Amino acid sequence: MAENENIVVQTAEKIFADLADPQAINRDKEGAWKAPLWQTLSDAGLPLSWVPENCGGSGASMAEGFGVLNAAGRFAIAVPLAETMLAGWLLAQANIPSPEGEMTVAPANPRDHITLNEGILSGRARGVPFANAAKHIAVLAHGTNGLSIALVDASKCRIEAGLNLAGDSSDTVTFDKVAPITHKPATRSFDPNALLLTGGVARSLQIAGALESLLDISVRYSNERVAFEKKISKFQAVQHNLARLAGESAAALAAATSAADALSTASGFNDEIFLEAVSAKIRCSEAAENGSGIAHQVHGAIGVTREHILHRYSLRALAWRDDFGSESYWAVELGRLVARRGADELWPLVASR
Repeated sequence: MAENENIVVQTAEKIFADLADPQAINRDKEGAWKAPLWQTLSDAGLPLSWVPENCGGSGASMAEGFGVLNAAGRFAIAVPLAETMLAGWLLAQANIPSPEGEMTVAPANPRDHITLNEGILSGRARGVPFANAAKHIAVLAHGTNGLSIALVDASKCRIEAGLNLAGDSSDTVTFDKVAPITHKPATRSFDPNALLLTGGVARSLQIAGALESLLDISVRYSNERVAFEKKISKFQAVQHNLARLAGESAAALAAATSAADALSTASGFNDEIFLEAVSAKIRCSEAAENGSGIAHQVHGAIGVTREHILHRYSLRALAWRDDFGSESYWAVELGRLVARRGADELWPLVASR
């Protein structure tokens, strides 16, 4: 990682450490921690990391932004940082300036489609993260003239509140003849899957970060918990489980960072980038399921209590699997890509990465 990327990530980590301590958040039943954290993140320019300066952002690189998201995953923060970054990135693809405040993106489900015809948005988007908390929504819409990108006032939409596994906002947004604040056509080279793939890589990095914390918490607990007059870390079964958890964490981090590197240096979306992004989402989602189970086995009953911080990481890692396409959806799409290219092209495709 370049020195300037380190500085950006270190800034984010310091903010998270100061204002998003999981123990303090667990004790704060009113959510008073969110406003100071968001304000500090905004003052540092992190929510608009991927927005160029001429569009009102901080102009950070894709790699820097991905590093911030990995750090956010390690703290399992429950504010729309990733969503605002993605919204700013999407708006920037059409040179639409980003407004201040929390944003989210739609659609976040590959089976949902929003249409834009004669300047009016219609359709429904399910599982939109933090839509209830967002002031604006960046929308990728289909129309008779192709793809368009729109900025929408969230208050103009009908939002049905929902919750994901972690208890975070995952809402259904209905665009019932909504007129956007502004909209512009996407460039001809803009890939229809770009939003889902970029969102999938963002979630992969967050999952990988959460798994790193799950491993650290589990190892620390196993060295503190005593059973049958010795630390449970001395038991072979526990050691075996911790080794498996370490393997899942390492695999997720390798897949996620590889996809982030590929996306950061790519000039466009092609089959190779698709392979990287989809493979990362599939592998990290599998690691979230396996790793969360192991971490809770190590902790036993205490790990599922509201007072313990473990669930902050495990439940978010599990919830993030479904955002921007589940592993089962992308596994099918990856299979279709391989089948379409033919058997002789499989190894060259894999070896290209």
